Amino acid sequence: MKFNTNEFFYFRFGYKHTPMGRKSLRETRQLEIIKVFYKVAKKEGLENTSIAKIAKVMDINPSLIIHYFQTKEELTYALIDYILDKYLLIYKIGKDNNIPLKQALITVIDDLFSKKWNKLFDDGLFYSCYALAFRDKKVKAMYKGLTDSLRERLTALIDRGKAAQLVEVDDPRRTADLIFALVDGAYFYLSLATDTKAFDEKITEYKAEAFRLLSIRDTIASP
Repeated sequence: MKFNTNEFFYFRFGYKHTPMGRKSLRETRQLEIIKVFYKVAKKEGLENTSIAKIAKVMDINPSLIIHYFQTKEELTYALIDYILDKYLLIYKIGKDNNIPLKQALITVIDDLFSKKWNKLFDDGLFYSCYALAFRDKKVKAMYKGLTDSLRERLTALIDRGKAAQLVEVDDPRRTADLIFALVDGAYFYLSLATDTKAFDEKITEYKAEAFRLLSIRDTIASP
């Protein structure tokens, strides 16, 4: 892979798009670097991954990575942003107006308590990044922004369900908070489990409780 050395460095949370929705060359290069960073960190651990190791895997000079991310810290912020963006994929269904509202609610709950999370990102790397939130204010703000966004999206969906008399809840926001308490607690606890059958049974129990909170009892899909 060759880089244009005249490309200038730019970094922020997320990626700036060029007009007409096309990705800039800078954005494309940044994403390539982040994806390799993800793979290396998944294999060797976040703390053991360096710009030099990423460059070796990409077969490029480390200076070309520094051209886009001046420090490992900046690259780590971009990696976290990349991981957190994957969380939001769960909610694509909730924005599709062509899907009946009840089905959208059921699908979102099914997805929250499914193994899609494991396919979206690596648990070990996710928690390694999360641990940085306790000593890095910027990382903490990124994770808080994500959790707030997730709760707002679920609250809005439940609110629509309540207005349509599809769910019976007094407080959509509180219900969304309780469902995420189930999700967060379940995956932190079950990430340590080695018994696949027990994992599936527990997830089914937690998901049933989420449906109970929404008073949607007639459809509880398998994990």
